[in-house]
Amino acid sequence: MLRCEGLTQTYLSGGRVLTVLKDITFTLEDSGFLAIVGPSGSGKTTLLGLLAGLDRPSRGNVFLDGADLGGMTEDQRARVRGEKVGFVFQSFQLIPTLTALENVQVPLELSGRAADVRPRELLARVGLAERSHHYPAQLSGGEQQRVALARALAPAPALLLLDEPLSALDARVRQSLRHEIRGLQRRLGVTTIMVTHDQEEALAMADRIVVMNAGQVEQVGGPAEVYRRPQTPFVARFVGQMNFLSGIASSRSGWARVGDLELRHQPGFEASPGSAVTLAIRPEEIAVGPAARGAVNSLTARIAGLQFLGPFTRLALAPVVTGGGDGQAALECDVAATAFSELGVGEGALVPIALDPQALRAFRAAGGAP
Repeated sequence: MLRCEGLTQTYLSGGRVLTVLKDITFTLEDSGFLAIVGPSGSGKTTLLGLLAGLDRPSRGNVFLDGADLGGMTEDQRARVRGEKVGFVFQSFQLIPTLTALENVQVPLELSGRAADVRPRELLARVGLAERSHHYPAQLSGGEQQRVALARALAPAPALLLLDEPLSALDARVRQSLRHEIRGLQRRLGVTTIMVTHDQEEALAMADRIVVMNAGQVEQVGGPAEVYRRPQTPFVARFVGQMNFLSGIASSRSGWARVGDLELRHQPGFEASPGSAVTLAIRPEEIAVGPAARGAVNSLTARIAGLQFLGPFTRLALAPVVTGGGDGQAALECDVAATAFSELGVGEGALVPIALDPQALRAFRAAGGAP
């Protein structure tokens, strides 16, 4: 459905060439759901504009349903957008003087198509059948976003683009709408691209994720792959929580030293003995308590702080490592609330911990831990 090849976008700024996007390449299958995530200024919105044909890339190509958008005139791209692309923006952009139903009918009327039963069906699908004659001011923020989604889907687009669609809503409404949008996308089978800075949103909704940083793609993969096997330190710390340890590559392949302690890590990273490496592990992958004694990568840590967060307790663990390893930052560890209660320990206590070698990742130290 969508293919990007070597997309690069540059602008002249103060006599200098500013590169906003550099060599972006990925594909999206028909009916797929792709999330583009990254911090502010990473190029997400610029990329979305190129995918929609709102602008022409400096280099590279965008193929939408086989058509090369870069080779079209502005009028041709506008025609393709009107026929094949639906938008849902962060700001709902509803017409205040029109009812919910009339707002959904707008794109059909603009294209000269009769406003048939589809707008009513779409409002019913998003749970607003009984609110179709209400004006935007009479609807909640979540209801207004549902109207905007129904309006984008009214012309039956081949591609649906979502630009930070949930960021203007409160946390509970966002969580509810995530499931509703994902469920509707699956039922309708519309190919969807969502831009978001919220990695949790991307993990929950998308089939594939593109992680961007400074105008470049850091990693493309499924949610589980990006979370469990990050390819760069940036992805590791941007998608979810991550702990970092500074170490030295051991003479044994797949091992690294932190102080006097040797730790085994995931295979696949080779560094010359004595070179600096960065080790990384997620909070939920650290074992705490009796089960950690005698395990591979076991050590002792002091509980430097704790936060009760409902279903789990987050511990700040200060590893006790001799030989220069005590300068490490505290490790965050998430323990089920009931399991932590059974440990019977509190702040300041020494506890055995273990860093699962299948979960401990290794990266080159350059650009490693923040």
